[in-house]
Amino acid sequence: MSSGKKVAGNVLTEEGWVRGELHFEGRVIDINGVSTDPAENSDDVILPGFIDLHVHGGGGRDIMDAGDAVHVISRMHARHGTTSMLATTMTSPISDLEKALESIGHACWARREGTSRVLGAHLEGPYINPGKLGAQPDYAQAANLGEVERLSAFAPLKLITIAPEIPGHLEFVKILSNAGIRVQIGHTLGTYEDGLAALQHGAAGFTHLFNAMSAFHHRAPGMAGAALAHAEYSELIPCAPFRACIA
Repeated sequence: MSSGKKVAGNVLTEEGWVRGELHFEGRVIDINGVSTDPAENSDDVILPGFIDLHVHGGGGRDIMDAGDAVHVISRMHARHGTTSMLATTMTSPISDLEKALESIGHACWARREGTSRVLGAHLEGPYINPGKLGAQPDYAQAANLGEVERLSAFAPLKLITIAPEIPGHLEFVKILSNAGIRVQIGHTLGTYEDGLAALQHGAAGFTHLFNAMSAFHHRAPGMAGAALAHAEYSELIPCAPFRACIA
């Protein structure tokens, strides 16, 4: 018998559904059971936890509220299956970012029981194009390496959304990527060529495909075209009804 904790029910594995027990101790140790169809019984359904790289809020709170907001948010997301997340900031004055990141840092280093694991921060700006703010406040600015280094002292910066067409940003993408920080392209008016260049400089994907980026056109594929043709990863914003999303 495997040691550690266990849960029983319909377990989703790489090989399909198994009805039995999952043993774990920090990570999965073993799964014992037989093949099953979860529709044929009423046992609990046990799924891999979600990892969400773009979490602004939940439970009536916003990451930018600072203080205990990140704990309220991560607790709510844990209740709905998100086991790990990146707390995502808004494009804001640097002083507000510092306060939010300080709270994020505390949550990273001292996880509370019943909450999602906060892996670090996703800076959605301020290094974006002011002409494609979308829902972001109007505090966009050009990237500054010293500023990023200072902000990273408050919390681990795991992901930064950047508009690569801003002068100096392509080299910035390369520097961040080489430093182990994930870069995604977003809030951008860049061309197809700008998107391709950013990917070649180390960008890992795109933030909310089709939203707040230059659109696809048959004579100018734009940033959306670069994502569709070359990206291995892109975020999507789901909404309902689906017909309204694609209209």
